[in-house]
Amino acid sequence: MAGDFRQELPRMTHPSFCPDYKLASYWLDAAPLAALPVLGLPAEIDVAIVGAGYTGLIAALTGARAGRGVVVLDAEDAGFGCSTRNGGQCGASLKIGFDELAGRYGKPRAVALYGEALASLEFLTGFVEAESIACDYKHCGRFTGAHAPGHYEDMACRFDTNRRELGIECHVVPRSQQHSEIGTDAYYGGGVIPGHTSLDPAKYHRGLVDRVLAADAAVHPHTPVVEIERNGGGGFTVTTPRGRLRAGAVVIATNGYTNKLGALSDLSRRVIPIGSYMIATEPLAPGVMDRLMPRDRVITDSRRVVLYYRASPDRSRILFGGRVALAETDPAISGPRLHAILRQIFPEIGSVGISHSWMGFVAYTFDKLPHLGVRDGLHYAMGYCGSGIAMGSYLGHKIAHKLLGHGEGDTAFDDLPFQSRPFYHGKPWFLASAVAWYRLRDRMAR
Repeated sequence: MAGDFRQELPRMTHPSFCPDYKLASYWLDAAPLAALPVLGLPAEIDVAIVGAGYTGLIAALTGARAGRGVVVLDAEDAGFGCSTRNGGQCGASLKIGFDELAGRYGKPRAVALYGEALASLEFLTGFVEAESIACDYKHCGRFTGAHAPGHYEDMACRFDTNRRELGIECHVVPRSQQHSEIGTDAYYGGGVIPGHTSLDPAKYHRGLVDRVLAADAAVHPHTPVVEIERNGGGGFTVTTPRGRLRAGAVVIATNGYTNKLGALSDLSRRVIPIGSYMIATEPLAPGVMDRLMPRDRVITDSRRVVLYYRASPDRSRILFGGRVALAETDPAISGPRLHAILRQIFPEIGSVGISHSWMGFVAYTFDKLPHLGVRDGLHYAMGYCGSGIAMGSYLGHKIAHKLLGHGEGDTAFDDLPFQSRPFYHGKPWFLASAVAWYRLRDRMAR
């Protein structure tokens, strides 16, 4: 299985790696995946949820607290996927600019769609606080570096639109002042969105698991779903290698791992799994982080093949991510490539090496928007386009309310067509050429 790096590869000799490096998520050091017992499956349940990431767990929690019997089924350990492998950056934005979205759907609908993105971060903030989840949640803001001079001008126009049309607090920072935000000359200025946040994704996920179990829902790891059949009298029969169960309703919450579900090929055709790769550095010398990231923002840049990075919650290391290969690769190969880019941005880190290298799959959609709804009787929420912490949590809550028949489940995404493309069946054969084209455009932008 691509992305399944449970067995560490042979030791590499590349000098970027420190001697005791791990091909595993940095976040799992402090919050290992929950060691859940293997329990027998019930014969019958109100709701079966496929996928134990943020979406599935919050849907389970919402359903269980409403009095429904809920089981969560996952092919791997709960949290094996990108819920514990992401960068811990929490935003309130969409992958489409407001003007493009308004041109496609009209201004009122564009405002409503962006309103859902803003609501997702508001939901996450309120949820973490209300549930008292200790996950290093921080209101840090985001800095986006302009990869080229023209990108800075485009950013200034986009920020002006976002302030005027959406009321989003944001401002640009010229290159002459960017050292107040980031200790590099690699960018041509940038922009700041103060309202964005950060967290430790594995601690957040572990907190969700604990609360789901406390609500008397069950989480079944190593229980892949191999078939879902409609019952003649209503509901579904869900088949796994560990047995079958009857469920009144089924929620698909597999996001970047949906293509692993052969029985769900229709949804697999509508999301594009894309590997995102990360490293963590060894601890930096005292004082270095204060020069490199003085405001402790989460950071991205304006490249089409985007980079994203931040300080670790204790500000001892840099956590750095992006895509460094046309096709999917493994962390033993991606780690040194990411490290080389990191050193270009921050030459000051010198010989500081890699302590962790890992990857996970996010899910993009053909229209670059998240989707939720009901298809062939199955409820689903997926396609967060790299913004899954806030949006995945929010839409997990929303899809549970839809299942419960509550108006609270209504969203501006509800009647959007969930697109696919001819000849696409879950394996993105076109991805390498698309990445190559975007990378060429990034190089030309210099």
